[in-house]
Amino acid sequence: MKSQDIKPSKASDETIVTNKELKLFEALIPVVVLVALLAFNVSIFKDDALSGSNQFILLMGGVVAAIVGYFNKVSYAQMLEEVALNVKSTTGALLILLMVGALAGTWLISGIIPAMIYYGLQILNPNIFLAACVVICALVSIATGSSWTTSATIGIALIGIGNALGISSGMTAGAVISGAYFGDKLSPLSDTTNLAAAMAGSDLFDHIKYMTITTIPTFMVTLIVFVIIGFSQNATGIADTSQLLLDIKGVFNINGWLFLVPLVVILLIIKKTPPLLALIIGTLLGGVFAIIFQPNVVLSIADSDTMSVESAYSGVMNAITVPTSIATDNTTLKGLFSAAGKGMSGMLGTIWLIVCAMVFGGVMEAIGALSRISAALLSMAKSVFGLFASTVASCLALNITASDQYLAIVVPGKMFKTAFDKKGLAPVNLSRTLEDSGTVTSVLVPWNTCGAYQSGVLGVSVLDYFAFAIFNWLSPIMTLIVAAFSVKIKQIVKY
Repeated sequence: MKSQDIKPSKASDETIVTNKELKLFEALIPVVVLVALLAFNVSIFKDDALSGSNQFILLMGGVVAAIVGYFNKVSYAQMLEEVALNVKSTTGALLILLMVGALAGTWLISGIIPAMIYYGLQILNPNIFLAACVVICALVSIATGSSWTTSATIGIALIGIGNALGISSGMTAGAVISGAYFGDKLSPLSDTTNLAAAMAGSDLFDHIKYMTITTIPTFMVTLIVFVIIGFSQNATGIADTSQLLLDIKGVFNINGWLFLVPLVVILLIIKKTPPLLALIIGTLLGGVFAIIFQPNVVLSIADSDTMSVESAYSGVMNAITVPTSIATDNTTLKGLFSAAGKGMSGMLGTIWLIVCAMVFGGVMEAIGALSRISAALLSMAKSVFGLFASTVASCLALNITASDQYLAIVVPGKMFKTAFDKKGLAPVNLSRTLEDSGTVTSVLVPWNTCGAYQSGVLGVSVLDYFAFAIFNWLSPIMTLIVAAFSVKIKQIVKY
């Protein structure tokens, strides 16, 4: 799911920390305190909560968990070691976030993102725009195996097009995320798809095929809902499109050659080039194309009158590292360009959130709270449906408490594997449930690495896109419906 270089084998080898002395109510204390504090904090700061106060609340949640651990004979050194391992596991994600900021900066000044917006405004009708977002992002994500890459490339442009059409950024972000996660789930290139299959002990392609039972209906419902929303939308921005197109061409040299750069990046991902390397190449190519096709923009950012090695370097480097401002009298374009041209420094808030979330998750893991909560859920699985429901609940709980989708797949996968075997259920039942509930819901938690990433890249808070990420919150519901009615529940074949 994430565009990072973490191999499934490493995640699946992770040891789950247990603590027999820790009681369930003690394991839940940090979770209850964290949720209560976050709810209060958001009520005070609203969308600004992600600017820093939520990060501190996560650290306070970690402190509460550490106090619980102290009274249950868990040493400070153990907790610190687990936090260090958690933070280390996100290294790839943090580097990718920085490179996404850099890539967006050079893709803005090179005219790549403006070109996507320019042509997108001419092709995408407001009534079908949201449904088209779902389909486009699904195709890109299947090809790349990464919802993160999809959001960082085509997703940013679609947010801009939607804003120009007068469509809520929350709606557009929800459509982008729905399509991106659908494609990611069904792509054999996806790391979480491989990880879920490995944890359950199922064949990768059997796992993908079995996922279609819940994934295709969920996708179709998502698409239908977005079609209905699209035709009921009053897209106020459509009247201003012609002027917007003229203003874009007035600032940038728009042509088809600009699409070579995103095409190269997508091809590199398909060819299994490490995502971080692909993003670096995309960033550098964006800088080269900026100098070739948009010299006036580069000079403006460099605050220079003549093109030279120094001014070219200064302009591109500014776009890579700091937020850039593109001169235009069009207020709509100012908003679109400022949202895209964040640079690496624009990603620091999201990186800060992820690090603090990993502190909380690391302490919770060190004191044995994660395994204790999962074990309690497992003990309630008396029937086949109860087993599916407990797995879903465990994945959701881990996404909230561990703040990382890998742990939301690994921990329940290890805890529930034996239970599925004892019920005579084929491994694909577990692997599908892990994906339907662990993978896709990670993006719905603001302090989860996925929620923080998507919110930071798309520039839309989780609260704003939550309701419109239809595919993501509907997936666990669909897997429970399928389980409740025993629809194609595959049994273990004994020879």
